Amino acid sequence: MARRIPRELYENELARLQARLVEMQAWVQATGARIVVIFEGRDAAGKGSTIKRVSEYLNPRVTRIVALPAPTDRERTQWYFQRYIAHLPAAGEIVLMDRSWYNRAGVEHVMGYCTNAEYHRFLHQAPIFERMLAEDGILLLKYWFSVSDVEQERRFRSRAKDPMRRWKLSPNDVLSITRWEDYSRAKDTMFVHTDIPEAPWFEVDNEDKRRGRLNMIAHLLSQVPYRDIERPVIEIPERPASGGYERPPRNLENDVPDHAGEMLRRIHAGEKLPPLPLLE
Repeated sequence: MARRIPRELYENELARLQARLVEMQAWVQATGARIVVIFEGRDAAGKGSTIKRVSEYLNPRVTRIVALPAPTDRERTQWYFQRYIAHLPAAGEIVLMDRSWYNRAGVEHVMGYCTNAEYHRFLHQAPIFERMLAEDGILLLKYWFSVSDVEQERRFRSRAKDPMRRWKLSPNDVLSITRWEDYSRAKDTMFVHTDIPEAPWFEVDNEDKRRGRLNMIAHLLSQVPYRDIERPVIEIPERPASGGYERPPRNLENDVPDHAGEMLRRIHAGEKLPPLPLLE
């Protein structure tokens, strides 16, 4: 296994890459480019945490995260790709998809949530659909996050003990431990059918999350032909002289209680604060 990236090096390089993402976003806005980034992979492979680092300093009006719930009864009667089309980017937008239409090639197929005919239809139609996106000028980037069975189980157990992250653990996640080889075969078949020149798959080794995040973001930046955009300098005006405004009495407003002040008061009084809900 590769040596773990030291925290200081990771944080410095992450900040540099995030600054480049901001510049890339400015280019997308200025040129009207359209970008879709798909994040796929096994449960607990680190997709969500990487999306968080990618989007952290980006404008949510320009860069949207799409994480669709299970389809409704009505959506189940539609063409499979139909509900995803509504979330594709317009000019000057970036869409980050936390899972995507590839649900059908993975969890739906392995867990029996779709028929065999629907599964094979997807494998036939997905490359056609993606070529249509590429022909229309959308840059589609597809990332598969890989993690070992040992590391996946470790992350599951960590989530189960952490009340702040327990919501990330679902019954289907736990079942993926017992269906490891089924998911492996499904992923291999998916790659055979959908790894196309117009939208190839890029695999991220995310055994070490720090290393995986840096590698993924650096690669994303290398795939977008952006350049730095010269933006106008915004000057902050001088504040004008007061025109006689007087604020109404504070007792007429509903202020939130000073929780922070109460916390400081208790500390200075030697009282103990409630324990944090950290790992048990």
